[in-house]
Amino acid sequence: MDSVNAGKRIFAVILCVALLGIGGLPVRAQQSGQYFPASGHNVVGEFWSFYQGVPDASVVFGAPLTEAFASADGSGLTVQYFQYVRFELHPDQPVGSRVQLTPLGSRLYQPGNPAVNVTTPGACRTFATGFGVCYDFLAFYDAHGGAARFGNPVSAFEFLPDGRLVQSFEYARLEWHPELPAGQNVTLTELGRQGFNALGEDPLRLTAVQPLSPDIVNRPPVLTLHAMAFVWKAVTLTSDTQKVYVVVQDQALAPVEGASGSVTLHLTDGRSLTYPVVTDAHGVSTLPAVQFSGQIPGELVVVDLQIGYQGLSSRTTTSFRIWH
Repeated sequence: MDSVNAGKRIFAVILCVALLGIGGLPVRAQQSGQYFPASGHNVVGEFWSFYQGVPDASVVFGAPLTEAFASADGSGLTVQYFQYVRFELHPDQPVGSRVQLTPLGSRLYQPGNPAVNVTTPGACRTFATGFGVCYDFLAFYDAHGGAARFGNPVSAFEFLPDGRLVQSFEYARLEWHPELPAGQNVTLTELGRQGFNALGEDPLRLTAVQPLSPDIVNRPPVLTLHAMAFVWKAVTLTSDTQKVYVVVQDQALAPVEGASGSVTLHLTDGRSLTYPVVTDAHGVSTLPAVQFSGQIPGELVVVDLQIGYQGLSSRTTTSFRIWH
């Protein structure tokens, strides 16, 4: 099977070229994260991928108040506080669902007085918790992610001791500010800061730090995706195994972490096998060895890759041949 061995050697050369940069251009070191100079903290790794995945993250999450750290509450979770929320990393969950929000709205909720539960049809939406969300609060809720960002309401309209009208949700609390310009009257309570104090966190964690790396400061946004797919063997037996390697880069040929999509192998017997892929910090994803049998000698197996990242998408195709 000299052809198979030759295919392996060709793949190795191609993959090295891809990882070093097309046309001999060096790829800058990937630093998956962002430093926020205003608050003096870094957001990196899966927390950064989650933050980037929300178009209006600065509105619903705010700036980081701390670095990521191991929670002292006995949960064993890694957490990070932001102005309005707290992130939790759940390593036992599937990729893409590992970062979750702490239900600070529920934890910090204290009944106000008086409480008014408005459920006017057409102006309000009543949730499974029995509370209605209405008017500008409902417009803000829908405009900024709804249940995924805020959860369900855990209170009706309520007045705080200072007279401020608020409504609490599982992950947030909305405030009404009539003194602000029209269209900006609804804001979020800084529950991240309140939760930090209420949960007894170490105040030293609020101290500003330096960027973790020079590359993490003002890292250019990903504007375009360049996806490549390579197979382990250019030629296989009729019953064999195959691996697929995915490489995703941005407009500057820097690796893109957290790009997700699928690889589909269209076998010669008419079957299609589809597998999910998510790129790592090097912009690479490796599909585990796929087993197949009974393929038609001389025919091609076509491999389709579809990948996406923050609303961007890319698609490419490669193939390998079944040995005679």
